[in-house]
Amino acid sequence: MAHVRTYRPNVRVGNWREDVTLEEDTLKDFLERKERGELMVQKTGFLKQNILKQVSLSVSLGGAVCFGDVVMLVNECGENSCSVSIYADLTNLGEGPSPAIQAPCGVSGGRSLQPCTRNAFIISSVDGSAEGEPLRYNQSFALRTTSGFAGGLYLTSDHKTFQKCAKKSRLQEVIMEHQANFLSWWKVLHHDPQERLEHEGLPVPANSKVLISHCKTNQALAVVGQHILWTPYGKAYEVTAVAVV
Repeated sequence: MAHVRTYRPNVRVGNWREDVTLEEDTLKDFLERKERGELMVQKTGFLKQNILKQVSLSVSLGGAVCFGDVVMLVNECGENSCSVSIYADLTNLGEGPSPAIQAPCGVSGGRSLQPCTRNAFIISSVDGSAEGEPLRYNQSFALRTTSGFAGGLYLTSDHKTFQKCAKKSRLQEVIMEHQANFLSWWKVLHHDPQERLEHEGLPVPANSKVLISHCKTNQALAVVGQHILWTPYGKAYEVTAVAVV
């Protein structure tokens, strides 16, 4: 009896049935989530595929920016040039058969200058101006993302507080929101302070250097280059609103 082996590798010991059942349930749950597209890798791929989808910008026939135009806001700074972009991750992805970006959603200065869902904005009227009418210096307007996956969100800002401010620079926060109100009103100013009075009321030329000022706080949209954000789309910069010079 001393030489009889009472245990072999194929002998099942302990609560083996429960272990097998748990493994089967885990595999079944994984396959079901994969079929529904609920795996994290699938959601991440879906987010990138849709938010980086190419968008056609509007072509200015008269040389001016008009209401209804699809535009990009680019901060030109040589090799560090960037565009104002949606900063969305999986927490901003909605549920349902046609998920879209949900607010509140962050904003960043993305390094990609290729027009896509992430960095395309529509010039929207807040004073009854019809589509096709030129946008003028010092005229209030709203910046809205494209409809569909981008959710038609509005670029919004408000006075900073101890609890509500940009995470890194602690300056005035800029985010995307569903609702259009006075907090989402902006205006275009000439980049040269000595030329602003002369240009007030004139159409804003397309592809021109301008300041975009927030109507309520009188702070200008800005990219803070020394504050870097690491997003699902790569390196980006923090976008805030700062005092107009």
